[in-house]
Amino acid sequence: MNSHLTPSSRTALTVACSMALLLALSACNKQDSGKSVGESIDLGMAKTEQAAKAAKDKAAASMDSAGNAMKNATKEAEAAGSKAAGAMAEKIDDIAITTSVSTGLAKDPDLSLTKINVDTKDGVVTLNGPAPTAAAKDRATDIAKQVKGVTSVNNQLVIKAS
Repeated sequence: MNSHLTPSSRTALTVACSMALLLALSACNKQDSGKSVGESIDLGMAKTEQAAKAAKDKAAASMDSAGNAMKNATKEAEAAGSKAAGAMAEKIDDIAITTSVSTGLAKDPDLSLTKINVDTKDGVVTLNGPAPTAAAKDRATDIAKQVKGVTSVNNQLVIKAS
């Protein structure tokens, strides 16, 4: 392969390779904006530290935000639980009222012989079914009103002569 090159071509090739090598080496020593390699490294470290601090601050803010969101969710869950417990207590109260009214009606000699439907919603008792007399219908209202927790009575009993 070297046999094809003349001595002047070899000299020219050697000079060209030497120039390329010098350019490459000078690029390695080139300073960035008048800063030495050490200064560039220090600058890079400072920028990295600033970025790390910013990331840390952002993470801390996100954690605070997440903590506040958890506190709010906990408060909302407690409020919902309290509301559900209150609604359940009202249901239990309504069931207790219905049971007490039905028991009172069953003890009455005239009303125990008839099927009276007792419904309670928020302390309001509704009576449905037959009543043997007007006096028995009125007694049914009085019996219901005497039960603790009853706020009013809606007497829908129909008087049916036997």
